Amino acid sequence: MAPHLDAAEVEPLMSWPGAMQAIRDGHLAAPAEIDDTLLRRGDDSLLSRAAWIDGLGSIVKTATIFPANSSAGLPSVHGAVSLFSDESGRLDCTLDFHLVTKWKTASDSALAASYLARSDAQRIVIVGSGTVAASMIDAYRTVFPSADISIWSRTASNARALAATTDTGVADDLETAVTHADVVCTATMSSTPVVRGDWLRPGQHLDLIGGYRADMREADDAAVHRSSVFVDSLATAREVGDIAAPVARDHLAFDEIVDFGGLETGAFTRTTDDQITLFKNAGGAHLDLMIARHMFDLYRKAE
Repeated sequence: MAPHLDAAEVEPLMSWPGAMQAIRDGHLAAPAEIDDTLLRRGDDSLLSRAAWIDGLGSIVKTATIFPANSSAGLPSVHGAVSLFSDESGRLDCTLDFHLVTKWKTASDSALAASYLARSDAQRIVIVGSGTVAASMIDAYRTVFPSADISIWSRTASNARALAATTDTGVADDLETAVTHADVVCTATMSSTPVVRGDWLRPGQHLDLIGGYRADMREADDAAVHRSSVFVDSLATAREVGDIAAPVARDHLAFDEIVDFGGLETGAFTRTTDDQITLFKNAGGAHLDLMIARHMFDLYRKAE
């Protein structure tokens, strides 16, 4: 029977540099085949993502997103992950959904920041106070070990609670925090932009994580228009609001966007100190596959 890998077994084996390297190596492997299915019922969603990479195998990751759960004290996201062998198609293992999501999401953004943010970045503001925000604090500290990190949340008590457990600060005013930050990370479920382009200044890096649907936005059109835009995969990012909406209004063209395929050519990089870079973390299943395979390999070696 295929094993189930949970956090207690796998997390002690993981490191942010190792996970970031797995994401990088995965993008330098064979091109990924990716397919998504999104079903809706009001505000609730059922998202299934599948990917296949020659040499890494295939994966199916399914999530239910029920935003109203938070008012009942329940997690808003539940899911399951299945990893399949590339050689035989057998089920190699199932994995804890939240474990894979945590390491995939944060490693994806941290890897992008290592190429796109200024190397001397000293001030980071994270917009949001949930589980993604918490993992981004750890991941960013791998890339920017001396940076000061602050948290802003619509619910100030949540920002204070996260800051108290992560040795970070609290930002009282979002506009002021964004204006003074070197790296701005958004990890929200917002349907309207929380970051405005007229707040940005030359040299900043903007990392958009939260929006995964066409009707979700974390940055306005002006922010996108002022930035050099990068994504993890154009195949998944082209459908999300922070990319699709400005494209539809001619503030951005698809052929201007660079994805992680540019790692091999050198195109995925900051080119000047004054450049504003924007990375949309669209979180496709190919990233889940890279991290899940990395976890399974570590588990097998530790047996």
